[in-house]
Amino acid sequence: MEIAIIGAGPGGLTCARVLQKAGMPVTVYDADTALTARDQGGTLDIHADTGQIALADAGLTAEFAALARPEGQSKRMLDPSGAVVMEHLVDDDEDTAPEIDRAQLRGLLAASLAPGTIRWGHRVTEVRPGGEVVLADRPPITADLVIGADGAWSRVRPLLTPATPEYTGISFVEVRFTEVDERHPAIAELVGQGHMWANGDGQNLILQRNSGGHVRGYVGIRAELDWLARAGLGRADGRGGVVDANGVQALDTERVRAELLERFAHFAAPLRRVITDSEGDLVNRPIFALPAPLAWPHRPGLTLLGDAAHLMSPFGGEGVNLAMLDGAELAREIAAGGAPDEAVTRYETRMLARSGPVAAGANGAIKEFFEGGFDLADVPDFAEETEQWKANAAAYLAGREN
Repeated sequence: MEIAIIGAGPGGLTCARVLQKAGMPVTVYDADTALTARDQGGTLDIHADTGQIALADAGLTAEFAALARPEGQSKRMLDPSGAVVMEHLVDDDEDTAPEIDRAQLRGLLAASLAPGTIRWGHRVTEVRPGGEVVLADRPPITADLVIGADGAWSRVRPLLTPATPEYTGISFVEVRFTEVDERHPAIAELVGQGHMWANGDGQNLILQRNSGGHVRGYVGIRAELDWLARAGLGRADGRGGVVDANGVQALDTERVRAELLERFAHFAAPLRRVITDSEGDLVNRPIFALPAPLAWPHRPGLTLLGDAAHLMSPFGGEGVNLAMLDGAELAREIAAGGAPDEAVTRYETRMLARSGPVAAGANGAIKEFFEGGFDLADVPDFAEETEQWKANAAAYLAGREN
């Protein structure tokens, strides 16, 4: 059976790894020209009851542990004045949701695959019935099973459902700091060991420790999708960016900075340094989500995983964890033998039932948070959350054995 995975993100790569471990051939197609062709984003917390189970299925637990940062689970929350309203420190041996840079995770998974598995520079423009995958500037390929692991704007999804991502009304603008302890000591103090949130009414400053002395984060705002265009920075491109008169992507970083500083004028000066001191471009990342719960009639030869199946808001950090578990489960079902179509149907039934409530909760939470502002009562009990992850993992593994 010829299996084509569209998208070399964590979910698609996990699926490929588990398939190869079972001795099954698979090819992954990705638009990136190389593993390091573009920035991969910030840090991820890998949960004991989802992502870590997938890594165990992939045989990569030890490799993951060598890169993960347990201390990165520490959290602190501030109000707009800069006062600390909650702080939660984590011991170095806590492993229920350790952090890892997205680039490190993707590199770990890619390196675990047989050489040539990933076809870099293969941009999919369309997927047609019958397993035909149309590629830009290359001959099309066909496969018995096409797995859409190609994210928010999936080319595979339209064959299964007309659902498309919808803007949540929230945008995150990226900020970043290198050599933070030496070059940006004030930012280092704000972020602490792991994560920092500073919350106002519909506004949020987020910082996250990454490896190598880096800090990345986001300036979160409740805004129209075309807020940059409304601020006079260019013509809206329909996805939260702006283009110039020639249709070329345009970003005036200093004008974006000025707009953000005006929106955060009531935040204390030390917090506003997240905006003033950020290095590089201030890239707008609108938060899109698919309707949830989402389902579709099974169609032979096609399926979805990860964001292609259940794109959700980042609240809760479930997206990448579910994507990896999706990939591992799908691969296990296929490798178990029997009719491939029945294997995919079993996978879809479980995956959709699992992801629907999680996605609906995450999508509702981000809107409520940015509309209602910060409330300490909404902060989870982190000790209880840790125990719940452990219990969920045990229950999942026990159920799989039965």
